[in-house]
Order: sequence, then C-alpha cells, then structure tokens
Amino acid sequence: MRKNKAAALLAMGAVSALVLAGCAAETETGTDTGSDNGSSEFAALDLSGIDIAVGSKQFPEQLILGEMLVASFEEAGANVENKVNLGGTAVSREALLAGDIDIQPDYNGTGWATHLGQDEPALGDPDELTEKVAALDLEENDIVWVGRSPFNNTYAFTSSPELTEENGGAFTLESMMQYVQDNPDAVVCMESEYPDRADGLVLLEEYTGQTIPQDQRRILDFGIIYTETAANNCDFGEVYTTDGRISALGLTLVEDPGVHYLYNISGSMVGETYRQAPEVFDEIINSMLEPLTNERMGSLEARVSVDGEEASTVARDYLRTEGLIE
Repeated sequence: MRKNKAAALLAMGAVSALVLAGCAAETETGTDTGSDNGSSEFAALDLSGIDIAVGSKQFPEQLILGEMLVASFEEAGANVENKVNLGGTAVSREALLAGDIDIQPDYNGTGWATHLGQDEPALGDPDELTEKVAALDLEENDIVWVGRSPFNNTYAFTSSPELTEENGGAFTLESMMQYVQDNPDAVVCMESEYPDRADGLVLLEEYTGQTIPQDQRRILDFGIIYTETAANNCDFGEVYTTDGRISALGLTLVEDPGVHYLYNISGSMVGETYRQAPEVFDEIINSMLEPLTNERMGSLEARVSVDGEEASTVARDYLRTEGLIE
C-alpha cells in the first residue's frame, strides 16, 4: 500500500506470501545501493501515526532481527519504541501478551510447543507448522504471525575439537548420548532453558532412550558454551544452527536426523496493532525475511558474536544492502 493507511482487516492467521526484496546488493558492507532515485522500498510505505514497540529475546540473532524491525518501521514513518533485548523466551512472550510490546521476532517451533503447549510433535513442514501456530495463536491470544523466514535456527549440539578428532569425525545424537553414558566424566554444556523446554532436552532423551545425568550437565550462559566447547572444557555444547561461532571456532555439529523442532522466524504481533495497516506490515516483514537463508543469517550473526559489531549496525547494513532502507 503506497502512502495510504490500510483499511482495518481481520487477520486470519495464514502466512502471507513472501515478496521479493528490494534492489540488488553489492556486498554486505553497509553501502546503500538503494534505487536510482535514492529512495528505498520501505520509505514508499506509510506507517505514519502508528505507535509500535519492538521487543526481542537477548541472544545475537534476536538482537539483529529486532533491530531490523525497528529500522524498517522507522523508515516507513512509524513512531517506534525500541525494546529489543528484553530477556529470555518467557519474558519476551509475556511482554507481548501484556501489550508492553507490539511485535517480536519469534520461532514457529517455540510457538507450537512452548507458547501454545501443544503435546503433539511439531510438523516437519515449515509452512504448515507456521500456519497452524498462526491460526491457534490468533484464536487464543489475538497474536498474528506474519511472514516466515527461509532459515531454520534449530537446537543442535557440537562436539569439542579434541573429542571430534578422537571420534574420527562427527557424532550422531545416538553416539553422543552413548559416549556420555560410557564416560562418567564427560561434560554436556547447555543454557538454562534447554533442559526444561518441551522442545528441548526431552526430545533428545525420548529419541535416544538415554538421559544425561545431572552431575554431567553444566549450565552456562549461552555465548560461553561456544568458547568453552572450543576450549575442550565441554565435551558437547548445545548451540543454535545459524550461529556464526560454529564455523568461526571450528566446531563440529552432531548429526541430527530431525529430532529437534523447526525454528523459522516470523513477526509475532499484537492483532490490534497489525490491523492498523496489515498490508504494510505484511510487505515489510516478508521483504525483510525473504533473503535470510541459514547461510545469510549465520554471516550476519557472526558479525555480532564473533566480530563484536553492534546488532543495530549489522541490521541496518543488511537492510541498506537489500535496498529496503536508505
């Protein structure tokens, strides 16, 4: 919708079709390639007069995605309150349900198992899973799920360099759990949420029929798991598959045949806010997410977690490279 506010429409929860993003990129350097007349795709949209608070969880990928939403909505003229980096999953979701924020980037697998408490295993098709989450969350909470990223940032484990070499290459989930059983001094490092989530450790233990003993678990801040595993202080470390530190630190992923759920990103949004300009929100969020493959998201995330750049800088560089903001 160009320079007109969209009429109020009821959100039916189906995922909007992805649209092609902006102008061609030169490199992911922050150079504004833009269009020939210097305008951007999102500057031609109208969110003027709309107040929107953007939140996110606290790890690098979420910070980048949250900052992308902030910059995108600002470009379209919205009054944006930046509440990126709220905390863990429960904190950010509660802020959304309470109306303290209007939108956060969230994952379809998390929506299915954690937010909506579904006991059935998550579906293996990302579109179908997102559509089911969207329909249920709309019905129960008036939360609209907009768009769906190509990338799938699911849970995984890596093995330490020394252990990988001893093993002759990558472990499978079965051989990892067997190694933990056979070696009482083996250490498995996890962040605090994973052992307690319905889409976390329980899936691994149900699949393999084995448990990780309490005295072999080490709970660490998420970012430390990568460095501790690379330093061989953790035999196995829980990670996210799009995290740039996996390749940067030379870690090896444990092979997962699909035990962990899908985690594709959507914009998870308060229905009342969405219905102020549904076509514009659809266009912005879909255009922002469409180029984000696992490789692309991983390279952006590495700039924050490995190179130490600010998430806001990385987010705006990406949007400029795609011609979405000036």
